[in-house]
Amino acid sequence: MNHSPLTSQQFEELLPLAAAWAEQQEAHILATGIPLSPSQSSDARQIGVAHPERVRLLTVPTIPTPQHPILRAAGEATELISPFTAGLTLRYGIFIRSDCDGDRFLVAHELVHTAQYERLGSISAFLRQYLHECLTLGYLNSPLEQEAILTSERLR
Repeated sequence: MNHSPLTSQQFEELLPLAAAWAEQQEAHILATGIPLSPSQSSDARQIGVAHPERVRLLTVPTIPTPQHPILRAAGEATELISPFTAGLTLRYGIFIRSDCDGDRFLVAHELVHTAQYERLGSISAFLRQYLHECLTLGYLNSPLEQEAILTSERLR
């Protein structure tokens, strides 16, 4: 049943490292990113983001990968962050790959993840659920990912 390349012990050891990396990346995006546009804020409210004014977008050539060797290896093994990753949400900080800048569907999809972080209460709680779902059910079968796909598609 478990398709994860990680044991539960490895998962528990990686989670605090992943949360610390996510918090560092969020702080960087909040310090250097741009606020949502009025139309993006409207989408965020429709999606259910409680605090769209806190969200910042940062356009980057490629989504950064963790430098920590164990985290990097886990990311590569799960393919959650790859050269093909178009966006990555770290609570109120969202990375957007530069060739996808201006993609309303992508930003909306990432904003659903922001709403999920808010609902789950913390970066650590979100990562625990999201990573567990992706590792055991697969990325596209993850209920949190399915929610992001379906909710953002409703805006089209």
